[in-house]
Amino acid sequence: MRSMILISALFLLTACTSNEPLKEESQGSENKMGEEQKEKTVIENKEEETREKEQIEEFEENEVVAEPQYKLNPNTWSIEPIAEANESIVLLTIDDAPDKHSIEMAQTLKDLQAPAIFFVNGHFLDTPEEQEVLKEIHKMGFPIGNHTYSHSNLSDLNEEKQREEILSLNDIIEEITGERPKFFRAPFGVNTDFSKAVVAEENMVLMNWTYGYDWEAEYQNKESITDIMVNTPLLSNGANLLMHDRSWTNDALADIVKGLREKDYEIIDPYLIESSQTAPF
Repeated sequence: MRSMILISALFLLTACTSNEPLKEESQGSENKMGEEQKEKTVIENKEEETREKEQIEEFEENEVVAEPQYKLNPNTWSIEPIAEANESIVLLTIDDAPDKHSIEMAQTLKDLQAPAIFFVNGHFLDTPEEQEVLKEIHKMGFPIGNHTYSHSNLSDLNEEKQREEILSLNDIIEEITGERPKFFRAPFGVNTDFSKAVVAEENMVLMNWTYGYDWEAEYQNKESITDIMVNTPLLSNGANLLMHDRSWTNDALADIVKGLREKDYEIIDPYLIESSQTAPF
């Protein structure tokens, strides 16, 4: 009897002892899996950073390599070919970005491989979230233009304030995207001699537009704005199209692009427009 008790005790002791290594092995396995997951996350983050860096480098390289093929006519605000470039072209521009719809508009244009300039206002860049939207639009390959900080009529401001409206936004855009704006468009299309001089000092292209309609009440729906943007008699070679960050324009954007292409207009890359422009004073 005593031997049976001893055997049972020994069996229990052996069982308990044999479970300890299993427990330690299980903990070691969990720790190893945790470390592997952390290492995997670090690698994935590094890969994502590398991809973003490569995209930016490729974007900047393409910008530098591309030779200007077009120039802005400061008398008509249309885009004219240099040498043998295609004449049947239009330029797309989006003002008042990035308000509520710019990121969706940018994605629509990217999906359609349709370049455009996004002209931004500084008061839409006050929060980290808004700045992240602008950064994302720039990463998609769209040039960011200066539309002044507060969207004020420059003719109502003194020279010091005009300079601040332009230069402060240039600084903000450069800080967010790493690129200083190449294009400037004044609110309401109103420039002054002084604002033109500041734009020239910054080596920006002074730009207005040839036509746009989406601020007029009768065109504030998808169907009407699509029809007028594609079928207006003002549509011609080199047309500089003005649109805004608006819900109806956002809804119509894909159809506008398709309609222009159906009329055999090429939508040009803004980076192909030469920088050295002299505006009429």
